[in-house]
Amino acid sequence: LLEKINFSNFQTLYFLEASEGGGEDTEVMQQETVPVPAPAKKTKQPKECFLIQPRGKKEDSTKTRKRRKKKITDVLAKSEPKPGTPADLQQLMKDYYSSSRSVIELEELNLPDSCFLKANDLTHSLSSYLKEICPKWVKLRKNHSEKKSILMLIICSSAIRALELIRSMTAFRGDSKVMKLFAKHIKVQEQVKLLEKRVVHLGVGTPGRIKELIKQGGLNLNPLKFLVFDWNWRDQKLRRMMDIPEIRKEVFELLEMGVLSLCKSESLKLGLF
Repeated sequence: LLEKINFSNFQTLYFLEASEGGGEDTEVMQQETVPVPAPAKKTKQPKECFLIQPRGKKEDSTKTRKRRKKKITDVLAKSEPKPGTPADLQQLMKDYYSSSRSVIELEELNLPDSCFLKANDLTHSLSSYLKEICPKWVKLRKNHSEKKSILMLIICSSAIRALELIRSMTAFRGDSKVMKLFAKHIKVQEQVKLLEKRVVHLGVGTPGRIKELIKQGGLNLNPLKFLVFDWNWRDQKLRRMMDIPEIRKEVFELLEMGVLSLCKSESLKLGLF
């Protein structure tokens, strides 16, 4: 019995020592896994970078707001309107052709003062202005019987503006025959046929369509006596017709299609309404 008791005690002692030894191993494993929390510090770093982006967006929005305040329309709205002068037309021609022509060619574009009519001082309606620059209109239109030609041509920036001008000149035109010379809802061939059949005294339209009629032989400029530009009128964006690049280009191209030569020969007069 004593031997059995001693053997069982020996097993319990061996078991306790083994359990104590295993505890040391677990403590060693715990000590080895202690430095794991280090990545938690790395995850905190990206949070600081996200705070920079909203500030950049706010700065960009303030910059765009400053740029939006500086508009041409705002400047024109505050400035007082000034009537156009013949010098304005001469200067625009020089600026337009300065990059493509020599000094001698630019001098040839200069028009004599005698070819310009009195400019509108912003106090006239269209009818009163036309009566002032052409007091003998009734006699002129009675003597005009040539087809495919016009006595007076008024150039504007759009078809809507052309209709407004036609309505505003009723006191001047009287029994004169007026023709719309723009591209909206009207084909070039139809306008050419009308010019061939009828005697037209007044024409109101855009420079692009007038150019096309001249190219196709539907309109002869030689009998033309008055060419009036709708110079001072401004659209919703406060732009004059010569402030629009497309219109300005077409006007100068039209002037080179015989208008300048007629002005220099003093058979054609230019007016700025």
